[in-house]
Amino acid sequence: MPAAEKLTNTPELTVSELSSALKRTVEDTYGHVRVRGEISGFRGPHSSGHCYFALKDESAKIEAVIWKGVHARMRFKPQEGLEVIATGKLTTYPGSSKYQIVIEAIEPAGVGALMALMEERKRKLGAEGLFDESRKQLLPWLPEVIGVVTSPTGAVIRDILHRLQDRFPRRVLVWPVKVQGEGSAEQVAAAIRGFNALPEGGRIPRPDLLIVARGGGSLEDLWSFNEEIVVRAAADSMIPLISAVGHETDITLIDFAADKRAPTPTAAAEMAVPVRSELFVEVTALARRTMICWQRSQEGRRNELRAAARALPAAAELLAIPRQRLDSAAGALPRGLKANTHAHHRRFSQASAGLTLKVLRGQVAHARQRLTVSGERITLSTRALLRQRRDRFAGLEVRLKASKLANAQAQRNAIARDRERAQRLAERARRALLTAMQRLEARVAHSGQLLSALSYRGVLARGFALVRDAHGHALHAAAAVGPNAHLTIEFADGRVGATADSDRPPATPEPDSAPKPAPRETKTMAAKRVVKPVDQGSLF
Repeated sequence: MPAAEKLTNTPELTVSELSSALKRTVEDTYGHVRVRGEISGFRGPHSSGHCYFALKDESAKIEAVIWKGVHARMRFKPQEGLEVIATGKLTTYPGSSKYQIVIEAIEPAGVGALMALMEERKRKLGAEGLFDESRKQLLPWLPEVIGVVTSPTGAVIRDILHRLQDRFPRRVLVWPVKVQGEGSAEQVAAAIRGFNALPEGGRIPRPDLLIVARGGGSLEDLWSFNEEIVVRAAADSMIPLISAVGHETDITLIDFAADKRAPTPTAAAEMAVPVRSELFVEVTALARRTMICWQRSQEGRRNELRAAARALPAAAELLAIPRQRLDSAAGALPRGLKANTHAHHRRFSQASAGLTLKVLRGQVAHARQRLTVSGERITLSTRALLRQRRDRFAGLEVRLKASKLANAQAQRNAIARDRERAQRLAERARRALLTAMQRLEARVAHSGQLLSALSYRGVLARGFALVRDAHGHALHAAAAVGPNAHLTIEFADGRVGATADSDRPPATPEPDSAPKPAPRETKTMAAKRVVKPVDQGSLF
């Protein structure tokens, strides 16, 4: 048998059912897989935030998708042409009958890919000016507080604290972070921004210098300090920052954005503070030199004072002329006092002569007269103002009454117009209702005439009859009547019962007519026919 005939009894599947079955089979067979390939067709995230691209090698290609939330948490972002190792679930997309991988994690394939990614990121950030020398700040000579961003459990923080204690003890604030693995880059960036966000003079002192430190390791171990979020945080730091990541041969992108790069964490501590003992020796030497210079300066000034004293004249010679002038002034002083006293006495006598009782009375009378005149003027002004206000209020009263009467008349006219309009509308509504009722009555009468004309009872009135079988079904052909069948014949004026003849010969078909079905099939079809009740009319 052909294969198509063998599958005749196979259940049918819709396209959606078949696609769902294939999807479940692929997902159950291939759970989580790791695929290595080159990213192709990546044009950045879609407007929805999801990423769509393909992974390919020399001879095959597979579609890939990264959902929006997963892409936001990824340490390594996909880039066109980068060879990666992707981890995810294999599934199908029924909309285009393709299978694809839903990526949950992605990492570069090998050190070469990491170096290429690092160089690409370095060119991008450098083009934005994050590595310019003009952005770098000078380190404070002796910071009061030093902030350290590193792991609290490693040997790096102990080396830094020990080196600071040996050189110049300072207050150290440690912001514990992860320096390797998932989420470490976000913690380092948050620590740098957190130190910069501390207020001046707050409960926690704001550091004068920051040190971002980590021990040595492979390129993968140090990759957190190549992340863009860490580099941007270091470049935006308003506090001077020293980068001390890895050993002297290890280079990360944070080294280019930091204000100073230290080959090791210990060297960063040495850059942060000077040597205290050396400062003591230097300060002692400077103090000794200052004292010697001061002594020499005092001796020189003492010699200059002695030379100037020898060149000055005697004090008696300098004070002879001023003493003579003082004696002359002392002799003329009594005569000057007497003359001044006589002059003031004359001026006092002249002023007292003008202050008599008659003068004071005249001034009081003049002031009283001015007060009386001012009072009369105020009284007249008040009366005139009251008359003006009274006349103004009278005019406003007349205008208010006239406006009130006009407004009332306008309201009466509006009410009359509305009443007339309502009467017109009521008359139009009554006429429209009568017209609608007449039209409906005409339609009902016409429908009754049409029903009477099309009713089968009119046909019965013209001499025809309706034959029904024992079940009340109408019979349309003689072949449907069996021998001795009980029939009901309906006339125009009633119904009568009848029995079919048993010796009636079967009807012979016409030569050109189509063969009629067997009596059993006809009876079965007639039995299945649905006939309306006898006393219900039909328009059709």
